[in-house]
Amino acid sequence: MSEIPFSNNSPHRKSESENRDFVVSSVEEDQQILQQRFQDFGYLFFKGYVDSRQCDSLLDSFLNVLDPHISVGDGNDIPVSNGTAFSETDPVWDEVYPKMQSMEEFHSFFHDDHIQTLMKTVVGKEVFVYPMKMARISTPGKIGYETPPHQDGHSHHAGPTMAGIWVALHDVSDQMGRLKILPASHKRGIRPVFSAEGVGGIQCEIYPEEKTWHVSNVEKGDVIIFHSATVHKAEPNKSDIFSRISVDTRFCDYGAPVFSTNLEPHHGWRIEGLCWDEIYKGWQQKSMKYYWLDYPNLF
Repeated sequence: MSEIPFSNNSPHRKSESENRDFVVSSVEEDQQILQQRFQDFGYLFFKGYVDSRQCDSLLDSFLNVLDPHISVGDGNDIPVSNGTAFSETDPVWDEVYPKMQSMEEFHSFFHDDHIQTLMKTVVGKEVFVYPMKMARISTPGKIGYETPPHQDGHSHHAGPTMAGIWVALHDVSDQMGRLKILPASHKRGIRPVFSAEGVGGIQCEIYPEEKTWHVSNVEKGDVIIFHSATVHKAEPNKSDIFSRISVDTRFCDYGAPVFSTNLEPHHGWRIEGLCWDEIYKGWQQKSMKYYWLDYPNLF
C-alpha cells in the first residue's frame, strides 16, 4: 500500500509491517466459537460461501456496463483493463458507477437468504442490511489512489454492532489490490484520523506496535465480515492488466442506530442524478424498494 510519506517526527509515520494469512472460519463451527473469534480478531473469513454462479452473474452484469474500459479476460474470468486506469471519483468511474448502482441484481445480492444467514450467525439475531451497497473497482495503473487504512465506525457514523461484509466476485491474487485487515484493531476503539490520498481521503492512526496485518489471496465467493472498528485497507493493484471487482455493504442487529447518510445511494451525494428514484426504475421486486423507510432507529 502506498501511503503518504511522513517525516521521522510525525506521529503518523509508517512503520515496518509483516503479513500473515487470514484466519479461516467455517459455517460448520459452533456459533459461539465464530462469535468469539470475531471478537478476538475483529473479522471472520469464509472460503467459497457465496455460490460461484451468483458471483458470475453479477460480475457479468457489471462487465456489460464497464465495457470497453474493463472486459472479461481471454480464457479466464478475471476482469481485464483495456488501458483506461481509473479510481473512485474519476470521470470514467462517475460515468459507469450509476449504471452499476441501478442494477436490482446488485442490491438484492446481499438480501439473499443464504448471505443473511451468515450475517445472523455473526450477530446472533435478526439483521438490518444497509441500503447503501458498494461496488469496488481497482484497475492497474492507479498506485497511490487505493483505500488507505480506515474504520467504518468513523466513516459510517456507526456503533459497535455494525459490521461490513465483503464478497470476492472472482479470484484475486497478491498483485491485484487485496483487502487487508489489522487484526484485533477494533479493541482500541475509534481512532484519530488525518488527511490522506486515496479513496475516502482520510486515514486512521496506526500505532507503532501494530505491525502484523492479515491478508490472503482470495477466490470467487469468499466472504470477509469485519467489525465496525476494525482497521482495513486496500493493497495497490500492481498487475499489468487485471482489475479487481468486489462488492460490499454494511449491516447491524435489527434496531441498532443507523445514521441517515447510510440510507443514500453510494456516492449519491456527489453524482448528479444518482438517487433512489432513478435507481429503482424498472426494478421487479417491490419489497426491495425503500425497505428501510420504516426502520425504527434512524438518526
